[in-house]
Amino acid sequence: MQLILWALALAASLAYGLLIWWPENQKTTAETQFTARFELTDHQGITRTQADFTGRWMLVFFGFSNCPDVCPTTLAEVAAVMDGLGPDAAEVAPLFISIDPERDTPEALAEYVPLFGAGITGLTGTTQQIEQTGQGFHIFYEKIEEAAAPGGYTMGHSSQLFLFDPSAVYAKSWQYGTPAEEILADLKEQMEQW
Repeated sequence: MQLILWALALAASLAYGLLIWWPENQKTTAETQFTARFELTDHQGITRTQADFTGRWMLVFFGFSNCPDVCPTTLAEVAAVMDGLGPDAAEVAPLFISIDPERDTPEALAEYVPLFGAGITGLTGTTQQIEQTGQGFHIFYEKIEEAAAPGGYTMGHSSQLFLFDPSAVYAKSWQYGTPAEEILADLKEQMEQW
């Protein structure tokens, strides 16, 4: 009888371990199959999709031009990474996708993204295009009323920087505040392993 109880306890422990392991394993599988997909307008008024960047790594950040801190800080980090790549920078496409299509027209982005240099491409679109793109990248954003902000609102949003390989498959992401040196080292390692 005691042997049966021990066998049942072991089976229950294994089942519990499988339940804990399974969602994590599924998450990893989903991440490796996550691909960048979008159809947006760049800051020069040209319609762009992920296919336009085939063969290049994509550094993708979602934000908005009226962002007071997170967005300019991250774009400055992206610019530092691009500078650090030297001649290899031609293999990387830095993309800034606006989550604020109401204010971030192609013309507004044409004034904003060049401030950071590094060949960053600003992308925007209709509200529906931005919603579809945001859902596809699994990011969060929302409009927040704020009387002191331009237009009377600001935007709350996810702040990670995404990396996609030359076939547009998710490779890695970095949280806000990751130093440019760390991003650069990770990116170079990914490029060497490709």
